[in-house]
Amino acid sequence: MSDQQAGEIEVVVGRIGKPHGIRGEVTLDVRTDEPDRRFAPGTTLRAEAPAGADRRPSSLTVARARWHQTTLLVTFEELADRNAAEAVRGTVLHATIGPDETPEDPDEFYDHQLVGLDVVDLDGTHLGTVKGLVHGSAQDLLSVRTTDGRDALVPFVTALVPEVDLDARRVVVADRPGLVSPFPDDAPDAPAASDAGVGDASDGGSGDA
Repeated sequence: MSDQQAGEIEVVVGRIGKPHGIRGEVTLDVRTDEPDRRFAPGTTLRAEAPAGADRRPSSLTVARARWHQTTLLVTFEELADRNAAEAVRGTVLHATIGPDETPEDPDEFYDHQLVGLDVVDLDGTHLGTVKGLVHGSAQDLLSVRTTDGRDALVPFVTALVPEVDLDARRVVVADRPGLVSPFPDDAPDAPAASDAGVGDASDGGSGDA
């Protein structure tokens, strides 16, 4: 936003789907763990139209939000009817948060809070650095750049990521071969397959976990 203060951060909170009914209500593909907070009545969100779309509102203000089973339905002040709702289909919605703002759930984290944190195993051995969070339909994945330059994906679940310490700027991963650490055969100092009389294998690194 043009009046965004220094240090504030934008986060994607949703994407507008198809119209619902004839009064401008739309379905929403939710991209936040706090939909009731981000789509509270009166909240203004930056609206980013898909590439190549016709001119659309640069911001939308929530008039009403309600759940219909597992689908969030939102009415925006700027959308008076079904035609207006159809015109903004595919629009990505952004919220602005303060640099010190945290999720209401202490076990949840904003993506920007995790980027750059050190990744260590249960013994404190440095494994790499958090690159970001990959949001999947089933679960989120922690993207880790390892100390040897690989990219690994770790399911962001308590069993595998038992601790996130923002103050210490570290994430603890219950590592195992093939998760962050490579399998022994894929380690950088492992003997080449051709040295053992075996045909050449693919020169790609180990796949993401």
